[in-house]
Amino acid sequence: MTAPFALTNAHLLDPATRTEGSGGVLIKDGKILDWGPEIKEGTLPDGTEVQDCNGLNLSPGLVDAHAYLCEPGKEHRETMATAGAAAAAGGVTTINAMAATEPVIDDPALVELVSRRAKTTCPVNICITGALTKGLEGSEMAEFGLLADAGVVAVSDGQFAIGNINLMRRALAYSKMFNLPVIVHAEEPNLAAGGVMTGGQMATLMGLKSIPTCAEAILVERDIRLVEMTGARWHAAHLSTADALNSIRRAKAQGLSVTAGTAPHYHALNDLEVGEYRTFARVSPPLRQEEDRLAVIEALKDGTIDIISSQHLPQSADSKRLPFAQAKPGVIGLETMLPVSLRLFHNKDIGLLDLLHTMTVAPAKLLGLDAGQLKKGAAADLILFDTEIPWQVDGDSLKSKSKNTAFDGHLLQGRVKETFVGGASVFKL
Repeated sequence: MTAPFALTNAHLLDPATRTEGSGGVLIKDGKILDWGPEIKEGTLPDGTEVQDCNGLNLSPGLVDAHAYLCEPGKEHRETMATAGAAAAAGGVTTINAMAATEPVIDDPALVELVSRRAKTTCPVNICITGALTKGLEGSEMAEFGLLADAGVVAVSDGQFAIGNINLMRRALAYSKMFNLPVIVHAEEPNLAAGGVMTGGQMATLMGLKSIPTCAEAILVERDIRLVEMTGARWHAAHLSTADALNSIRRAKAQGLSVTAGTAPHYHALNDLEVGEYRTFARVSPPLRQEEDRLAVIEALKDGTIDIISSQHLPQSADSKRLPFAQAKPGVIGLETMLPVSLRLFHNKDIGLLDLLHTMTVAPAKLLGLDAGQLKKGAAADLILFDTEIPWQVDGDSLKSKSKNTAFDGHLLQGRVKETFVGGASVFKL
């Protein structure tokens, strides 16, 4: 048994209970013993170690619902240790690792291997999404029951869309049997084939093959009909277009079990970022035109989008130092997810509690995790952050092993000062 530890004189933010105000958190043996305005000097048990937060924001740690950690098999791009360091620096205390490793996480033995390795090498919590199809090949369903028994929190083929409608129908039906959400990349694969940026004036001027925005809405509409048929839980991981978001609004109005996510680069950047063929701005789905970016912000404001995730996808320097059409899509985002998203708060698009809700309570609920809120008895996964501190992103200084950030050189306002996992400090600025 260890002595109690208290974080006092903080600006408490709990998105789950919509609580905001001065107070502190009392921690013992890695758990939250108590929290609230009464946790302050003079009210604490004898022997309590006290850390004065000097008025900084204190909230639950972030839950990143969509990230690629690359280990095992792609350690030249990222490892659990480097991803964990980046996550801690960004205030992410739980990462949902996608199945695109080598070998693919489509077998219980791989789930156990990744879980065991994460516990010994990663400073933050890791949960695992299993493959929806064997080898992520889109042709044969993985064994959902065995994966569920091994502890996966969802099934997904990650960045690969499922083109076979009958396979998706069966996957949704089977996923319901095991209460696993199905996480999808919403992009009709035949329409998207060969495209490298969004359709519009920029693609025409740059002479690049484009992907029509309707590719996203078409797959969303298809899957909504299948959700209506099966009653399964379905999540679109990173929506980026107004049409698809309107489809989500209608599905939610019908009471269907659908949720939607986006990533910081879709609410913060548009297709102009690709100017001069910047491969670090090549993502999938592609950056959209300004009207779609504004539609993403509007969907965050009205709750159509439930979750912001990093869509962290490390790529080696060699895979990005290629002509734009040949470069691999993907950006890193664990360390910048919160600072970039704080633009929404500073621009008065969304309140701080509502913003934090998309990165704490909402992803935890999707994945069935007891995380993302200040609660007695819960793990003391917490972050201290300053919404005002200015800084400039330097890709080479980020803690991820790969440096493919779309925000290199951008000026941001707000940064994590300290991160705690199980009551232990794992990052301090």
